[in-house]
Amino acid sequence: MTGAGGEKGRCGRRSGGPVVAVDGPSGVGKSTAARGIAERLGLRYIDTGAMYRALALAAYGAGVDLESDAELEEFCSTAEMDLDPETGRISVNGTDHTDRLRTEEAGGYASLASARPPVREKLTGLQRELAREGGVVMEGRDIGTVVLPDADIKFFLDASPEVRAMRRHGELEGADLNKISSSMAGRDERDRSRKAAPLKKAPDAILVDTGSLDAEEVLATLLGHMRDRGIIEGGSG
Repeated sequence: MTGAGGEKGRCGRRSGGPVVAVDGPSGVGKSTAARGIAERLGLRYIDTGAMYRALALAAYGAGVDLESDAELEEFCSTAEMDLDPETGRISVNGTDHTDRLRTEEAGGYASLASARPPVREKLTGLQRELAREGGVVMEGRDIGTVVLPDADIKFFLDASPEVRAMRRHGELEGADLNKISSSMAGRDERDRSRKAAPLKKAPDAILVDTGSLDAEEVLATLLGHMRDRGIIEGGSG
């Protein structure tokens, strides 16, 4: 498969192309990097964080207690999620939640719901199905460790809490930096300490500190590692 930037994907053992896992906490540039890889190589981009936010918004809107495994299990047993990899739009039970996914409200709900086993079981199954044929770049917090442990290449992006907070502050108009820092610290603690699929670097993942890199430099670094591993070949375009 040939991408827009002169890179050529190697399909390997998967008919649809390579499977790339991109993990890390919020504010490290995961979405931009993963989307850049997908666009450069002509792969599908899957934002699993958006899936958790959409499901959490839908559950909360249905009156579900986001800290109750029993209520979440009942909700997830019948929930239908429709994800369009081309547009990134996500609907749950027929309601499109896309325009609310990047709000602090959605992030807070997702942080609670994503720690619960019924939610992780539901979405992990959907995510694995999306990657079954290959040709996908999937980003989240447990892709390389739980969802796709056999991915062709795994990245774990990280940066200092200060850098991450500043980046998120720049994305949210009118947001308070101190509030963002506190919210991110709480999210980090919940993500790393939860029993179900905690946030951590897979042993075979490539660690990339994005703190001093801009988006193009991060993308170039990841593509360079992919060339070194034989996942892709060719110039950067």
